[in-house]
Amino acid sequence: MEMNKPLLALTALALALPTAVQSQNAPPPSDVALEFARDLTTEIGPRQAGTEAEARARIWALARLQSMGFANVRVEEYQMPTWVRGEERASIISPHPQALAITALGNSGATPASGMDGDVVGFRSLAEFEAAPDSAIRGKIVYIGHAMRRTQDGSSYGAFGPVRFSGPGRAAARGAAAIIIRSVGTDSHRNPHTGNTNFPAGVTPIPSGAISNPDADQIERMMARGAPIRLHLLLTPRNLGMQTSGNVIAEVPGADPSAGIALVACHLDSWDLGTGAIDDAAGCAVIVAAAQRVAASGQPRRTIRILLAGAEEVGVWGGRDYGARHATDNHAVAMEADFGAGRVWRVDFRLPEGAAGAANRITASLAPFSVSRGRDAATGGADVGVLAAAGLPLVDLQQDGTKYFDLHHTPDDTFDKIVPEELAQIVSAWTSTLWELANAPERLGEAE
Repeated sequence: MEMNKPLLALTALALALPTAVQSQNAPPPSDVALEFARDLTTEIGPRQAGTEAEARARIWALARLQSMGFANVRVEEYQMPTWVRGEERASIISPHPQALAITALGNSGATPASGMDGDVVGFRSLAEFEAAPDSAIRGKIVYIGHAMRRTQDGSSYGAFGPVRFSGPGRAAARGAAAIIIRSVGTDSHRNPHTGNTNFPAGVTPIPSGAISNPDADQIERMMARGAPIRLHLLLTPRNLGMQTSGNVIAEVPGADPSAGIALVACHLDSWDLGTGAIDDAAGCAVIVAAAQRVAASGQPRRTIRILLAGAEEVGVWGGRDYGARHATDNHAVAMEADFGAGRVWRVDFRLPEGAAGAANRITASLAPFSVSRGRDAATGGADVGVLAAAGLPLVDLQQDGTKYFDLHHTPDDTFDKIVPEELAQIVSAWTSTLWELANAPERLGEAE
């Protein structure tokens, strides 16, 4: 029988792993990762921070990591403010009546229970909004667009994300009645993208929603024709106050306690519209599969610590709690997986000068996976951000984000979007890199 292409790809990737890793009888790491992502998204589904669903995800992860043979598996809880969505509807009243696909942004204020009507003032960019006088904004429903495009490295998110991150807060501070934005995404489907927004201290949150990109096109076509636009908006989210979230932690104990901890992180929570497969079940699946495979090759020199952080999507509560709680732990290096399930294409380092050998070995080990060495310094990710800011050495395995923002924070973030061959390449790259970091004889970031 002819071997299928996915199986051929997985076989080729397995052959490229370090001998010490590939010679063990553990399950293929690509299978472990795929099953982890499949089971988490199937058995738990959406995992919004601070909710009962996220609590079930912690219980699930605790049992799963224990069954995989990890040591010191535990949950570290903390309290966080929790926002949940309610009804969501929007429609154009005039000049051309029709419904819009909308979703509330995290921390949005609420309309009255019957909704609200308002005149729309539209801007094609955040800069155009900023340049307008307050008199044009006060009492209106503000619309803000942007020109986000696909990029391999995801840099467009940093460029256009402020429309969502801070646009609603700025509109509220300037007296707007409500705000809708073009979804911060690159797809052309009628799936709006949610995500958190923040209101400055002392500024009362206003109803804030994102409409799908095709609906934003409709708004902008009407804007171009010059006729006044009037909108009906219904958003009824509510705040539940302080609720429990938590981080799930597990370890592969190292043979040399003085060699420090190699921290690998992802986030367990997700937004509630999809099942959080791309963001970030895939990332969690990758790090646990890689750590298990390294453990199967024999006890590493350094302890590998797995951090499945909670409440990342709504303010990096888990990452900040971990950073504060474990600030004095002997961390040597950190990595994070939180950019979907696209192939790794580049590796970036922020290692001390004396660890050049480790960086060179990692670079060589990644060459069979078509991964090249970048010129930028590694920056880590949100859930290792506190430690990164303190100077902890980092390694970033950069993934292809060309299609990531088609799915990001939408109802389409589901398990079927994970491509097994691509996930296998990520796991193999992570396994090779983590094996080198966990066993490197060089000093990384561990304390004297």
